[in-house]
Amino acid sequence: MSRTTGDPTAALAPRRRRSRWARSAPRPYEPISTGAYALIAVVSMALLLGLWSAATYGHWVSSLFLSSPSATWQAAVSQADSGQLWTDMGASVSRIVEGFVISTALAIPIGVLMGVYKHGEAFFEPPIDFIRYMPAVAFVPLALIWFGYADSQKLVILFIGIFFQEVLLIMDNVKTVRRNLVDIAYTMGLRQFQVIRRVILRASLPGIVDTLRISMGWAWTYLVVAELVGATDGFGFRIQEAQRYFDTATIFLNIIVIGILGLAFDFGFKAIYAWSFPHMAHRGRR
Repeated sequence: MSRTTGDPTAALAPRRRRSRWARSAPRPYEPISTGAYALIAVVSMALLLGLWSAATYGHWVSSLFLSSPSATWQAAVSQADSGQLWTDMGASVSRIVEGFVISTALAIPIGVLMGVYKHGEAFFEPPIDFIRYMPAVAFVPLALIWFGYADSQKLVILFIGIFFQEVLLIMDNVKTVRRNLVDIAYTMGLRQFQVIRRVILRASLPGIVDTLRISMGWAWTYLVVAELVGATDGFGFRIQEAQRYFDTATIFLNIIVIGILGLAFDFGFKAIYAWSFPHMAHRGRR
């Protein structure tokens, strides 16, 4: 009787508290405003900087292993004043762009061919898979023998590191196109080349742009590997040179600049995606 004659809202109070929390909690794939996104990003970077400062200024880690933010900034000012930073940046960026463009120019048509036609997949996938599992780093000595210290050596390593991964991802992007779209296109009288160009390629293009964005991240990794042993300028060369003299500040400076440039390229691809495919905005921030 006490349950029926008591306060009927008492039993509902815990449930109401849970519902209030559930309403405020973020939901899967729920978009957020640009301001909220920027604020969260700034906070995360501030936490990273704070942890770095605490580890160095608090003497948790020796300066031989981890330079402080102020020491890294002084190295940046010194290299910028001497022009060394800009020379290395120009050399590395030009190599990364050239290697990425060459790899992508071949990966897109071959990947589309493999995704559209099973004959193309059967012809290209076995050798591409075979080479894909060979580490690009293992080709560095061969590239040095073949091309010496010329930029061709770096481009070969970039191509091996980017192309064979990229082409398979593009193939998978093309395969995700819904078959009913192709059937409708044929029903409307489109020819085979028109179906590929106007239906399959357009439908898979958002995924391809995302693939290119991911591939750019790999490109920076393989570029630094190539420059570590076969260059006279660039970020990889500068890191290797600084390691000989235990110049940790210069090492961290070049690593940070690579991260900043990589972030700039990444946001560039995101801007291209947002501008090219505004109809995808309803899926939330990428």
